[in-house]
Amino acid sequence: MHVRAEIQNSVTKIEKSVELLKQRLDWDTAPHRLEEFAAMIEDPTLWDDPERAQQLMRDRQMLMDAVDMAKSIAQEMQDNIDMIELGEMEDDQEVVTEAEQAILALEIKAAEKELEALLDGEADGNDTFLEINSGAGGTESCDWASMLARMYVRWAEKKGYKVELQSESAGEEAGIKSAAYKISGHNAYGWLKSESGVHRLVRISPFDSAAKRHTSFTSVKVYPVVDDNIEIEVNPSDIRIDTYRSSGAGGQHVNTTDSAVRITHAPTGIVVTSSEKSQHQNRDIAMKALKSRLYQIELDKRSAMVNEVHENAGDAGWGNQIRSYVLQPYQMVKDLRTNFETSDTKGVLDGDLDGLMAATLAQNVSGKSRADAQGD
Repeated sequence: MHVRAEIQNSVTKIEKSVELLKQRLDWDTAPHRLEEFAAMIEDPTLWDDPERAQQLMRDRQMLMDAVDMAKSIAQEMQDNIDMIELGEMEDDQEVVTEAEQAILALEIKAAEKELEALLDGEADGNDTFLEINSGAGGTESCDWASMLARMYVRWAEKKGYKVELQSESAGEEAGIKSAAYKISGHNAYGWLKSESGVHRLVRISPFDSAAKRHTSFTSVKVYPVVDDNIEIEVNPSDIRIDTYRSSGAGGQHVNTTDSAVRITHAPTGIVVTSSEKSQHQNRDIAMKALKSRLYQIELDKRSAMVNEVHENAGDAGWGNQIRSYVLQPYQMVKDLRTNFETSDTKGVLDGDLDGLMAATLAQNVSGKSRADAQGD
């Protein structure tokens, strides 16, 4: 059988995606675990604890779906290879072309499923809070912060997520000093958690009449929205609630409101703010944000792969950076954790972040880059 190089390349990528899916599932033990689930479900006392029973049913269904997905991708690939062989034997180019198109489409689907398999952490499915804070560097840094805010809003909108601005502080001349968003949608936290850290921009400054190159730093912090299934206790004596009049420059995304709430959590020093239309709403939003921050700290403590960004958040400056965006003298976005790089700086700043995020997710799971994992 003669297979075009492009199709052979797709088949190889699909095989590697299936292999990574199987690794994530611990494929050899999956049948045994499904037998164990079946035995537990037959236990007549199971529903004495409805919460545990429901969790068990969910876990079983997730494992069954994942096993079925890996099998169906492999089967669909083989079916189409067989169709190409049949079409060539019978000299039917239409059959060959149709099967080739199906394989190219399957490559995209397999890559998506491979990524989804990385998003199975405790809070990965949750909505998320995203905070952006400009670092040292005045107007330059504030402008960079607003570029990052736009990048994440665009990324979220492409994913079909809902984006709500929680609070924003305008820069003195341009851009923003800080902004906080709530981003809602399936796996919003799972995707965005890899963005926590310091982002560095190198460019010719539009604010410098001498047209010199400038380096700017902005920090990004990501926390899962704590849903009703996760209990976080906040001792009322540990918090101070201040209300004040908020002020902002207004604009497309900004609520110009009169009331704002600031909550300070004494034991950790965490400060959260919210400026919505109603005082009551503000308090509710700020408390949810505080609980999410506390939950993130708890996740980090429990996680074997502690996110160093939260442990040593550090200043937005040299030494703490996770990614560089170089616009001058050449074009390159490079993630310093995975060495993933792309020269499509415009695409990245317009929200094409999935490649960068996927590389980090894969490394966090396996301890190696996605390219290395696929090479194994």
